[in-house]
Amino acid sequence: MPARRGPYICGIDAALDVVSGKWKGLALWELHAHGTRRFAELRRALPGVSEKMLTQHLRQMEEDGLIRRKVYAEVPPKVEYSLTEAGAALNDALRPLGEWGRERLRQNNLAVAGPPPSKDPTTA
Repeated sequence: MPARRGPYICGIDAALDVVSGKWKGLALWELHAHGTRRFAELRRALPGVSEKMLTQHLRQMEEDGLIRRKVYAEVPPKVEYSLTEAGAALNDALRPLGEWGRERLRQNNLAVAGPPPSKDPTTA
């Protein structure tokens, strides 16, 4: 797993480096909830993300070993993204954080933007 910065102060610091960015956790959740996805499917599932930002985050997650990118040799090009074992493990590790966030939303009567997820959002 190539580090983009460091030295790290602790494990939390190293973990946050990998998941930093608004869209990484949501992309992990989407791949967990729905399995293998193409770029356009991920982009539609993450309203508000730009093509550039999604591309950047997917590249970083691939570098970090969280997702795999499979390119098919066909025209037009077909590329699929899926979770690796490390990505699934990270998603599992983020589950308590998602539960904490849901409880915070409930306690503070905060609204959730967007359509309800098709799976429990605490898996992100």
